[in-house]
Amino acid sequence: MSEPRVKRIKTCLPLCKTHVTSDASLARQNFPIVVEESLCGVSTLLMEVSYRLEALAKIFEQSDLALPRVSAYFHQESEKELKQAEAMLQYLSQRGGKYCNKNIQRPGTEEVCAILPAVEMMLNQWKEEMSVMLELIQLAHEYGDPHTASVIKSQFIQPLVPKVKLIGDLLTSARRAGCTNDSTGGFGEYLIDRLQETLTNA
Repeated sequence: MSEPRVKRIKTCLPLCKTHVTSDASLARQNFPIVVEESLCGVSTLLMEVSYRLEALAKIFEQSDLALPRVSAYFHQESEKELKQAEAMLQYLSQRGGKYCNKNIQRPGTEEVCAILPAVEMMLNQWKEEMSVMLELIQLAHEYGDPHTASVIKSQFIQPLVPKVKLIGDLLTSARRAGCTNDSTGGFGEYLIDRLQETLTNA
C-alpha cells in the first residue's frame, strides 16, 4: 500500500493554471507536475520583473529627469533578470518540462517620476521574488524533488540576497539625501545618480 500523499501547503506561487505537461519527454524523471507548473509560472514572473526594470530605466532616460547612471543601473538589472528567466526555462527543458507562452503584464510604472518610488518598487519586487523562490524550494522538497530545490537555492536565491541588501541601502541613502516621491527632484537625486556609478560597476 502506497503512502498517503502529503497535503500541499497553501501557496502564493504564480502557477501556470493552463499548463500542458510533456509526459512524452524521455528526459523527464522524478519531476512532479506541480513543480513544473511552478517553474513555468515563476519564469514568467522573472520576465515581468525584467520588463519592469527596463521600464524604470526608460523613465530615467527622459529629459525631464535625466539621471543616466540610475537608468544604466536599472537597465543592467533588467538584463540580469532576463538571463535568470532564461536560465529557469533552460532548467525546465533539461528536466523534461514544457513552458507555456503567456502574456507579460504591464510594468505598472506609469506613476513613477522620481528615484524614491522607483527604488521602493524594486525593493518590494525583489522581496516578493525571494519569497516566491523560498516557497518554490519548500514545494520541491514537499513533492520529493531535492534537485530542483538545490538549483533554486544556488542559482536564484543566492544572487538575490546581495541585491536586496544593496537596494535597501540605496533606499536609505535616498531618504537621507532628501529625495522625494514627486517630480520636484533636488540635489539629493543628483547625489544618488553620482552614487549609482559605483553601484552599476559593483
